[in-house]
Amino acid sequence: MRLIATLILYVWTACAWAHKPSDSYLTFTVTEHELSGRWDIALRDLDFVMGLDSNDDGAITWGEVRLKSSEIWRYALSRLQVSTSNQTCIYRQGKQKIDQHTDGKYAVLYFSCDNFSVHDSLTVSYRLFAEIDPQHRGLLNLSYGDGDTASVLDPSQPARDFDISEKQKIWATLADFIHEGIWHIWIGFDHILFLLSLLIPSVMVYQKAEWQPAANFNKALWNVIRVVTAFTVAHSMTLSVAAMGIIELPSRWVESIIAASVILAALNNLVPIFTEKRAFLAFVFGLIHGFGFASVLADLSLKENSGLWGLLGFNLGVEIGQLALVAVFLPITYQLSRYAFYQPLILRCCSVGIASLASIWFYERAFNTSLIIF
Repeated sequence: MRLIATLILYVWTACAWAHKPSDSYLTFTVTEHELSGRWDIALRDLDFVMGLDSNDDGAITWGEVRLKSSEIWRYALSRLQVSTSNQTCIYRQGKQKIDQHTDGKYAVLYFSCDNFSVHDSLTVSYRLFAEIDPQHRGLLNLSYGDGDTASVLDPSQPARDFDISEKQKIWATLADFIHEGIWHIWIGFDHILFLLSLLIPSVMVYQKAEWQPAANFNKALWNVIRVVTAFTVAHSMTLSVAAMGIIELPSRWVESIIAASVILAALNNLVPIFTEKRAFLAFVFGLIHGFGFASVLADLSLKENSGLWGLLGFNLGVEIGQLALVAVFLPITYQLSRYAFYQPLILRCCSVGIASLASIWFYERAFNTSLIIF
């Protein structure tokens, strides 16, 4: 019963994280005597902090952003410190624009650090939204001469030192994005609930118009392997092509279809149609989920070298996080499936709860609105 209560709490807590996690995009270009930067910060995040939408009509205009321009600059730059071993950047503000990203409009801040020489290393202290959003990340592209590196900045972590050596950049980029991929799947509740909706009946077989426990663990394991493999292959394909900008789909469409996929997967447990074809269902909708995973990387402007390592690391991280969840899930649900309460309480009730929650997500995403459920 403790496990069931934990699952219920987990599902309903997920309501707060139904959309793409908060990210900003930071680009540094370092020359011999200057560092120039571009910082893209989501207007929805800035609105939460300083109330950009002055007339509360749900639409943030350029005029409303201009009214808060000084406050935006002051807030952002006070949470970013760039330094070397012997000097600290003194910012010179440049242009401010608005740009459209895959998940909405962003304020774009251009700035520079004059008479700022970087020879061996660069230290970046990043604290944007640290006091209000523990999920926020800053995605950094650092270009220096002929090289570049990509990294993920966590406001809760200490300042980061960036070595300009090629070996350090490759392994640092790979490690950063493996960690980010694991983190992304663990907070990607819609992806997790889609997978769980397919895995909950994997320890069962549908015979004589009803669910029955699988004959043995190997049978259940094979069902899980087929589903997870199909989902992995599908979302890896579209994650790669979307992150590299080969195919782009509107974020609103992708998120809406992902929510719909969760609904259909959960309802399939209540009215079984794809009883032996859940792997096919996992593959078809996994293609769309890949575009959802790519939302973290799609706006990063991946470079030829560091971008490929970042993409590889992120993909590996997603798979590691996914396999960790399955490794915990499978033995527990297999043992529970031996009991009579598994079908009515876990398979059916959890499926109803997942479908209900995903319906709320679908409404919010498709109609760009919000439902108050508490």
